[in-house]
Amino acid sequence: MAMLTVRNLPDEVHRALRVRAAQHGRSTEAEVREILSVAVKSESRVRLGDALAALGRNMGLANEDFDVFESVKDNTPAEPLRLE
Repeated sequence: MAMLTVRNLPDEVHRALRVRAAQHGRSTEAEVREILSVAVKSESRVRLGDALAALGRNMGLANEDFDVFESVKDNTPAEPLRLE
């Protein structure tokens, strides 16, 4: 696991972290890990796949609209790379 050092943390922020950790029954270090996890793994963040699917739905696209790609797809097997 990675380690992170935070320098020059204001005393009032450190005190607030200690109080918050005590309220949640965790160590200050565990509380900071939880805060960081929630911040970067937020459920409200936009996920690329979800955004693209929503865009397609908003445009009224259906699976049948993509059948044209199958008909023009080149099915020729790829040539192996030659390093001569």
